[in-house]
Amino acid sequence: MNFGFTDEQDELRRMVRRFLEEKSPESEVRRLMATPEGYDAAVWRQMADEMALQGLAIPEEFGGQGFGPVELYVVFEEMGAALLCAPFFATVALAAPAIMAVGTPEDQRRLLPGIADGTTIATLALTDDGGSWDLADTSTLAHEGDHGWTVSGVRSYVLDGAVASLILVPAKTTSGLSLFAVEAGAPGMSVEALATMDQTRKQARLTFAATPATLVGAEGAAAEGLATAVQVALAALAAEQVGGAQRVLDNAVAYAKERIQFGRPIGSFQAIKHKCADMLLDVESAKSAAYYAAWAAQEKSSELPIAASLAKSFCSEAYFHCAAENIQIHGGIGFTWEHHAHLYFKRAKSSELLFGDPAYHRNLLAQHLGI
Repeated sequence: MNFGFTDEQDELRRMVRRFLEEKSPESEVRRLMATPEGYDAAVWRQMADEMALQGLAIPEEFGGQGFGPVELYVVFEEMGAALLCAPFFATVALAAPAIMAVGTPEDQRRLLPGIADGTTIATLALTDDGGSWDLADTSTLAHEGDHGWTVSGVRSYVLDGAVASLILVPAKTTSGLSLFAVEAGAPGMSVEALATMDQTRKQARLTFAATPATLVGAEGAAAEGLATAVQVALAALAAEQVGGAQRVLDNAVAYAKERIQFGRPIGSFQAIKHKCADMLLDVESAKSAAYYAAWAAQEKSSELPIAASLAKSFCSEAYFHCAAENIQIHGGIGFTWEHHAHLYFKRAKSSELLFGDPAYHRNLLAQHLGI
């Protein structure tokens, strides 16, 4: 197991960081999070045409670059630091892995090229109104009639569900859990944008009433592939959380060096030193957990379920703690709307709950370990 990055991966990090410094400064984050769409279509096209980011981990035979999860997670780490407003996570970390894990080769040839070239914005609708992340609790049903498959039910908290042109819907059939592709605007589908604490990541509630759908993969055989896809997404989210935690640590340390109180920088006070030291410990430990999950996803290791839940639980708490301490170190200014600290705090809290909170994943981890 090697947690060191290659020269090519380091160059990818530098390239993505430069791009995000130009395209996702705080002013642009604030502008986009106030829009209904939540992203800039021109920047999305640049990400696909000039950077080839959407297709980074998609096999070359389907129009992608053929890299693996490690390269993709380098990108997510930088995007987490920049709070990028774009449907990238939903499309690349959720939908694409689900298609690759569940779909047939024909499904992949049909669906993946659009994701790789940026023409398709996709998402995976995992939960209903109850908010359970357990796929066994899926309440949406699918029926096959004379004119093909239809799905009926409600999917809620769907990342970028209001702007996605392709929605992947887990639904139960008489044979078991299956995966279906629904096109935006399909008959019987309605979309309701949800108010979210983290305005940089849009969510929607989707209602399906006998909505035409296309089966992805084999009927009743989606459970294992979807579980793997979610574990890949957990590892990607952990990388994003690491990027955010590192950024708030950097911001806190920089402010502690420049803020003068009682004639000297506040970073010289023991209480502030302890906070920064604890944050550093959190960040470095979170990196170890996230990189372990990235390695497990890259190698398709049997350890992936353990690594993914471990990374999600630890990185969630580490990011939230760092974001909260960043506000404390900034003092009064850190609580204001004008300061960027609250943007990271809200993203940290939202990410902590996404796909299940730390307690949920510690329980999963215990089950995987047989405890």
